[in-house]
Amino acid sequence: MIKAVHAYISGQVQQVGYRQGCRQTARSLGLVGWVRNVADGRVEVFAQGLVDDVDRLVGWLWAGPSMSVVTGVESDAVAPDLTLRDFFIYPNPMKSD
Repeated sequence: MIKAVHAYISGQVQQVGYRQGCRQTARSLGLVGWVRNVADGRVEVFAQGLVDDVDRLVGWLWAGPSMSVVTGVESDAVAPDLTLRDFFIYPNPMKSD
């Protein structure tokens, strides 16, 4: 059974390798989706795959890489995106003045 989640991670999660670690973990679990920084300092993730594997990634989101400090993870089950074929990192968002 396929599960998809959309999550926002808060804390010290930018400039610490969080997106790269998320992509590596997701790919090792066989998940597809994406991760990106959000202009407000959070990281946003969309991931889908087998239920247990998605749940493992959500658990990893709480820990993150060693240099991160995660203070919160807000995640919701969402509809899968069946067009995705890989797990990728979006470029950093443009900062507005």
